Amino acid sequence: MTTAQNETNGQKLEASFSMLTMSIASSALMAMGLTPDPHTGKTDADKNVARFNIDLLLILKEKTKNNLSADEMDLLNHILQDLQMKLIHMK
Repeated sequence: MTTAQNETNGQKLEASFSMLTMSIASSALMAMGLTPDPHTGKTDADKNVARFNIDLLLILKEKTKNNLSADEMDLLNHILQDLQMKLIHMK
């Protein structure tokens, strides 16, 4: 974990593996049309972009193998499983 911090709306955000994972997962959910784009408020689905974001998480998992804490690995595995199931059920 890094000590670099940003202030957004009075909140301090600390860069971490968990934040990176959640950021990519949020992008995947937006691409699936399950959450609105924060800039436009629209929900547009693009299966290719969703798959790309899931692939990014899979690469991250492979490249960080044996270097994550148990909590980080559990989070990544849970997110991947959830996103992959949502992708399967995507129209």
